[in-house]
Amino acid sequence: MKVEYKLFTILFVFCVGVGIWYGIWTEWKEPVGAVGLFLTAGLCAMIGGFLAWTARKLGPRPDDDPNGLISDIEGDYGFFSPYSWWPLFLGLSGAIVFLGLAVGWWLVILGMPLLAISAVGWVFEYFRGENAI
Repeated sequence: MKVEYKLFTILFVFCVGVGIWYGIWTEWKEPVGAVGLFLTAGLCAMIGGFLAWTARKLGPRPDDDPNGLISDIEGDYGFFSPYSWWPLFLGLSGAIVFLGLAVGWWLVILGMPLLAISAVGWVFEYFRGENAI
């Protein structure tokens, strides 16, 4: 986790510096760019802070050792459903909802139940039917 939070710390410093430079360059008359850069810096600080906090709780990982080998982190990273159709339905319903933000709210209202059904279906896929755990 140390590499990750250092990366987000560097991104935070970069975004703050570029935000200040952008503000000075535009003489603070065009605030949208500077505000966007400062908000991006804030998000980088939040993510970096969370990763630093998590790194303190977990301790060092094999990735954090500069002399570590690739074989130190081998093994399973989790279970990924090989034959699930739910991610496809979730992506399509999410696309409908986000398209509705551009086209009209009626499409958002139409897509939200589809998005909820897809999310619940994917989460509870292995709790019912032939794949029940």
